[in-house]
Amino acid sequence: MEAAQKWYIVKNIEGTCEILPSQKVENQDDPNIVERWGPFQTPEEAIARRVGLIRAGKCQPQ
Repeated sequence: MEAAQKWYIVKNIEGTCEILPSQKVENQDDPNIVERWGPFQTPEEAIARRVGLIRAGKCQPQ
């Protein structure tokens, strides 16, 4: 059985945040990633958290 997919919110150097699956985020030292939040169990949970980060001023809307 496949491992459960996890989701992360990553902030890039422009200040916008994206939701990415764990295999694109974990074990990578991407210089464009300024900050990272997660893991989250579902993409819906990550979306809700991203909205909160935008409202808090930590991320810019896309």
